[in-house]
Amino acid sequence: MTVPNPVVGARPISSVRLPGLAVLLVLASAIVMAALVLLPLLVVFHDAFAKGIGKYLDAIRDPDAVSAMKLTLLVAAIAVPLNAAFGIAAAWCIAKFEFRGKGALLTLIDLPFSMSPVVSGLVWVLLFGAQGWFGTWLIDHDIKIIFATTGLVLATILVTFPFVARELIPLMQDQGSDEEAAALTLGAGGFTTFWRITLPNIRWALLYGVLLCNARAMGEFGAVSVVSGHIRGLTTTLPLHVEVLYNDYDFVGAFAAASLLASLGLITLVLKTGLEWRHAGELAANRRH
Repeated sequence: MTVPNPVVGARPISSVRLPGLAVLLVLASAIVMAALVLLPLLVVFHDAFAKGIGKYLDAIRDPDAVSAMKLTLLVAAIAVPLNAAFGIAAAWCIAKFEFRGKGALLTLIDLPFSMSPVVSGLVWVLLFGAQGWFGTWLIDHDIKIIFATTGLVLATILVTFPFVARELIPLMQDQGSDEEAAALTLGAGGFTTFWRITLPNIRWALLYGVLLCNARAMGEFGAVSVVSGHIRGLTTTLPLHVEVLYNDYDFVGAFAAASLLASLGLITLVLKTGLEWRHAGELAANRRH
């Protein structure tokens, strides 16, 4: 480890090296990561296969488990594209334009990060539940939001909508708007400018944000738990299915479902690392040119 000279404007002097401290820090980090991440992950897969591969396959082929997986994918398939569209629009407005309420918009984007997921689900119950603001009207028109897929989608969108925007905003602010202004000056339309200039410049950050948003959407528990009603085979996503099985003392089934979520996390990690490597390589190539 090298400690730079902190004196601004001073002539550079020989750096101080602390190899022993660096080794201790790396070792401490490895121990903490093994205890907090690797060990629980190994326990999940160990208990999932504790009674053999046959029991594991039976658990994930169970109709309720299959329904939970399908519902999880459906909710993510709806929520993630909507959040991606919102993230692009919000980042474009914040990074490229000055307007009143810009600070308020940034605060609203960050709000789900500081708000409990349970509250994020409760908001929709207070609005669309039987005793909520619009509950009577929804009942009269036979429209069901709470304890239905619609409620799960709304809760997931609220929890996950900052991810894409927060990945794009710093990048688009750093890039500025010179290229877009030049394209518009040369006669390009707004859509052409976005498709040919803006989108290629943000594609890796966009994919990274979508990846994180998708992982959170599939793994969300608190918000969807409030609005789901825990109706087996109908409104239980995969995280809720894990809770239901664990409370029923079906530990093999619970850990089998949990292993699917853990696998999703591992796949997300691999894709995230690949995107970071690809993006870093592209930035290095651009600097050389």
